[in-house]
Amino acid sequence: MKALRSITKIALVAMMLTLVASCGSKRKAVKDTPAVVAVDTLKQKAFLQKVLDNAQYARFITSKVKFSVEVGSRQMTLTGNLKMKRDDVIRLQLMAFGFVEAGRLEFTKEYVLVMDRINKLYLKVPYSQLDFLRNSHIDFYVLQALFWNELFRPGTAKVKDETLKSYSTEAGTDDTVIAMEDGKLSYRWLAENGTHRVKMANIMYNDKFRGNYQLNWDYENFQTFSRKNFPRNHKISFDTPDKELKFEMTLNYMGAEENWETRTEVSSKYRQVSVEEILSRFMSL
Repeated sequence: MKALRSITKIALVAMMLTLVASCGSKRKAVKDTPAVVAVDTLKQKAFLQKVLDNAQYARFITSKVKFSVEVGSRQMTLTGNLKMKRDDVIRLQLMAFGFVEAGRLEFTKEYVLVMDRINKLYLKVPYSQLDFLRNSHIDFYVLQALFWNELFRPGTAKVKDETLKSYSTEAGTDDTVIAMEDGKLSYRWLAENGTHRVKMANIMYNDKFRGNYQLNWDYENFQTFSRKNFPRNHKISFDTPDKELKFEMTLNYMGAEENWETRTEVSSKYRQVSVEEILSRFMSL
């Protein structure tokens, strides 16, 4: 039981901070991209439109997931479930020993829920109460785009044709860098020229006082799902001035299951903890 608690603590906090933190420092905003040249406005819009057209038709995506978590010198591999309903909820369930739910992360448009099933603890707060989310303009729709392998525009539910002018593009031999700037924040995507698939998403938050934060999300192993290509491997890294966290998801047995409750009811047996307690657990890793 002690080992299980230790695994849950490390994995839950690492997953939360890797997936939802503001973003930045140890690597370049776009990794070793080739020399690029500017493209004209019409070609840029046409390219971006094709990237948007790669969006999934499916309303639901569900999958068994293999998780790999690395925090400093600590590494572990766990299994779990991913359940998503378009424009409604993203849920990650973390399993211990393959059959015991040890933790749960649930993102809706209104709140972030983190549950420690083993110790019966939970955190449920709006995005505005999490500094790293608020400062990086990461809301539900940004997270959804990251999970669903799509472009995003912070503050909007969907990238529309008329908002394509918000992005700039630079074309290389094999890939095109898509960029958007917003004060201290910079957003980058790497899209393949031939398929127009997003291969990488990056968010950089520059803070000259506290240091830079970066979230990098790589997509690999695209396979057909619901008439579109979808990445089965997601490699996520989160860099802070003090720590680097790595998190990998491998999706297996993907489906579009609809028969599941989209909201988690927290039992009165659970104790609510503060953001500070979650962060103190992270800092003690």
